Amino acid sequence: MGIPGSGLAKGLAVTLRTMTRKSHTAQYPDAQPELPPRTRGVIGLFEENCTVCMLCARECPDWCIYIDSHKETVPPAAPGGRERSRNVLDRFAIDFALCMYCGICIEVCPFDALFWSPEFEYAEEDIRDLTHERDKLRAWMWTVPAPPALDPRAEEPKEIAAARKAADKLAAAEAARAEAESGSDGNGAAS
Repeated sequence: MGIPGSGLAKGLAVTLRTMTRKSHTAQYPDAQPELPPRTRGVIGLFEENCTVCMLCARECPDWCIYIDSHKETVPPAAPGGRERSRNVLDRFAIDFALCMYCGICIEVCPFDALFWSPEFEYAEEDIRDLTHERDKLRAWMWTVPAPPALDPRAEEPKEIAAARKAADKLAAAEAARAEAESGSDGNGAAS
């Protein structure tokens, strides 16, 4: 067995060591916390990318996303073409009282209309006020941090490589056409 009271002495020693150290507490309202770049605060809406496909609302396990839209007829782009219809967003709201911040809605959005914002100060006095409409979600979009820089040693994405190859081919064809035109103008003037 050990000496009686040794556990108490060890505990008091830890307490005394801790009391002599400087505290690192940040007083929250006066000093804003340093948040990690991938903080899950609220969801921001980039409304211009939303096509009202309803995937986010359908996949949400809490059913906290409310979307209303209507169809609008678009005139034909060319004469003789047919009219097209497109969805127009009327309402996009998220009830943060129900949201469990799983991020499924952001993952399933095929058009990159939803993003995580590190904003976390959106408390309300009444739980019914935690349903935020698209204007508030759009305002939070501007607090979304830029994506991290790409690795400079990484391989170029296939889509960009294909687009660059097509652009180079088009530029070469344009240069050849311009050279052929300038060559024919020069030959005609010399005759």
